[in-house]
Amino acid sequence: MIINNQTRLLVLGIAMTILSGCAISAAGGAAAGATASIDRRTAGAIIEDQTIELKAYAAIQQDGKLDEQTHISVTSYNGRVLITGEAPLAEMKQKITDLVSNINKVSQVYNEVSIAAPSSMVSRTSDTYITTKVKARMIADEKLSGLIIKTVTEKGVVYLLGIVSRDEAELATTIARETGGVQKVVKLFEYLN
Repeated sequence: MIINNQTRLLVLGIAMTILSGCAISAAGGAAAGATASIDRRTAGAIIEDQTIELKAYAAIQQDGKLDEQTHISVTSYNGRVLITGEAPLAEMKQKITDLVSNINKVSQVYNEVSIAAPSSMVSRTSDTYITTKVKARMIADEKLSGLIIKTVTEKGVVYLLGIVSRDEAELATTIARETGGVQKVVKLFEYLN
C-alpha cells in the first residue's frame, strides 16, 4: 500500500502526539479514523480487539493481588493477545494467562510477562520512546505503511503484530532492529497469502 507524503506526515504527527501522551480527543478520533481506514482487520475485529483488552484489564483488576503486585500490558490484534510486563511469581503469570485465555474471541495468547518486580517509570518511559521511534521510522518509510503494524516495547524488546506480507514483515523487522535502544525484535505477525 502506497501513501502520499502529505498523508504520511499527517499520520506521523498524529501518531507522535498520541504516543507521547499529549493527544486530545479530536486528534485521537482522527488517528483512529485514519488507522481504521488502513488497518487490514475488519471493523468488527478492531472492536473485538478493544473489547478483549478491556476485559483482560478488568479481569486483572478484579484480582486484588494481581492488580496491586503486577504491571501488565495487554495488546490484542486480530484475536491474538500479547501480554507483557512483570509479575513477582510464576503463579501470577500463569493466572494472567488463564484469565486472558478464557476471554471470548481470544484465539492465541503470547505471555511475555517477566517474573520480576514491576518496572520503574523510567523503564516504561524509555520503552514508550523506543516504540515512538520505531513507529515514526515505519511511517516515514515509503515502502511500508507503519499503520498496519502494531508495535509494543517492553524492556527494550520490540514486539511486532499485524497482518502483513513476508516482505512487509522483513522490512518492519529491519527497521525495528536498526532503531536505537532496541535490544531484540519478536515477530508475532499473521501473513497474507
